[in-house]
Amino acid sequence: MIIRSKAPLRIGLAGGGSDVSPYSDLFGGAILNATINMYAYATIIPTTNQKIILHAIDKDERYEFDSIEELPINGELDLLKGIYNRIVKDYSKEALSFELTTYVDAPPGSGLGTSSTLVTAIVGAFVEWMKLPLGEYDIAQLAYQIERVDLDMAGGKQDQYAATFGGFNFMEFFKDDKVIVNPLRIRSKVLNELAYNLVLFNTDTSRVSADIIKKQQKNVNDNNNDSIDAMHNIKKQAVMVKEALLKDELDKIGDLLQYGYDFKKKMAKGIATPMMEDIYETAINAGATGGKISGAGGGGFMFFYCPGNTRHAVIKALESKGGFVKRYQFTNEGLTSWTI
Repeated sequence: MIIRSKAPLRIGLAGGGSDVSPYSDLFGGAILNATINMYAYATIIPTTNQKIILHAIDKDERYEFDSIEELPINGELDLLKGIYNRIVKDYSKEALSFELTTYVDAPPGSGLGTSSTLVTAIVGAFVEWMKLPLGEYDIAQLAYQIERVDLDMAGGKQDQYAATFGGFNFMEFFKDDKVIVNPLRIRSKVLNELAYNLVLFNTDTSRVSADIIKKQQKNVNDNNNDSIDAMHNIKKQAVMVKEALLKDELDKIGDLLQYGYDFKKKMAKGIATPMMEDIYETAINAGATGGKISGAGGGGFMFFYCPGNTRHAVIKALESKGGFVKRYQFTNEGLTSWTI
């Protein structure tokens, strides 16, 4: 028997950062994101040899353990081990024997939600294997708890829900830790035009998102008014972009991305590096009307809104900066698992 799962990575279109505690706990948050055809994959092969094998192909890391109820958290594939530990604690109540293999289509630090999407995919594989009675909200919340609480990894709440539900979603995060995912019914011609006009650019750099997020969290805890005001405006941006998409007003998207970019840089130091500022200016000069840093910032992917046929000039200009343009499509399907 082989159990497989996959979960899609996401582009955060607006509101990014308002889903991070303590801001979301104090003021509530709003996010607009969309999943794309890049994935995190997980495969579980049950065994009877009383061994646990963890193999992250993209990281070229492989570890083998005796089958025990709790694996050590020591910096070696801790995401995988943390998930196993929680599954045993809450569900199996006894040690399991299996081989877990994972792969992600984008590297860590890319800004596409890779870590949280991987957690979601692995949780989905365990749910499929053990036939756990968990719905979409349950899976997303469990993935969030494992990463943010059990493993104490800094980050927001949107990625686990995006990976689980898939598609275009407007997400609301409330003060009582409640999350509501609102799927958006956007006409196909609007989605096609948006995908054509949004150029996704890999800066060919990575960053540790937790470092930037911790700065953002500190600003809120320290009652930094400029940072908090920036987050308020980022949250408003999510509502404005949602309305533009639903009303077929794509001509507003570039300006709204520019609006968000200006405020995002005020949330914490290090979000926009001099290299990223140069890339942004290059895209604007080539015809883009706005852009965004994907994820926490500091590196990884950026994307730009290029109306008309300006995408070609923008792509040519960006490629001179050493990174590369990543072709993609939006996808409606979220976490998927199956058994062979």
